[in-house]
Amino acid sequence: MNWVPADAENAHSSGVESCPSLRDVHSINPTQLIARIESYEGREKKGISDVRRTFCLFVTFDLLFITLLWIIELNVKGGIETTLEKEVLHYDYSSSYFDIFLLAVFRFKVLILAYAMCRLRHWWAIAFTTAVTSAFLLAKVIISQLFSQGAFGYVLPIISFILAWIETWFLDFKVLPQETEEENRFLIAKDASERAALLHPGVLSDGQFYSPPESVAGSDEDSEEKQDSEKPIV
Repeated sequence: MNWVPADAENAHSSGVESCPSLRDVHSINPTQLIARIESYEGREKKGISDVRRTFCLFVTFDLLFITLLWIIELNVKGGIETTLEKEVLHYDYSSSYFDIFLLAVFRFKVLILAYAMCRLRHWWAIAFTTAVTSAFLLAKVIISQLFSQGAFGYVLPIISFILAWIETWFLDFKVLPQETEEENRFLIAKDASERAALLHPGVLSDGQFYSPPESVAGSDEDSEEKQDSEKPIV
């Protein structure tokens, strides 16, 4: 009785499980493969994937939400015009929320430029914005006097910090892996379609099988022979 080591069995099972998509793709007929490749090419022509578009929408939501909270904070403190002049024209790092709004604008511009316009497929841009946001907010919370200004002293820094890290998580665990998986599926389907075209050529159309019509001269000769055979012999 042959004894197989457990490591060899695990390696074999992992190797078998690592290529289910390839077997699935090869089991599809060439017509379905072509349709699938055309669908992938259609997505590429759109220029941006659905999951990346969702990420860009969330980045826009980040900016709009922080802006809304900042405007509410301006109204609570005694009017937009008065408080806006105090926080912008007479900016004070220890008491102003204007820099948190600028931080949201900074994240929006960098991330939209990198992942919507340049269609970057790396995490360095969002790592940079998240690191800057985290360092700035931690320093502001420690040095400034935001906690003595009411609820907004807690709400704006905490929400800005959470949104920045949600964007990082969404890009790193949703956008980039899903786009890589779709690209791998496209390459596997394209390779399988090329092999299927070589091994199983497509069925010829009806137009490729036809019998040419009989010539007029041939039909006249046949009719004459038939008439001659029917004539009585004298």
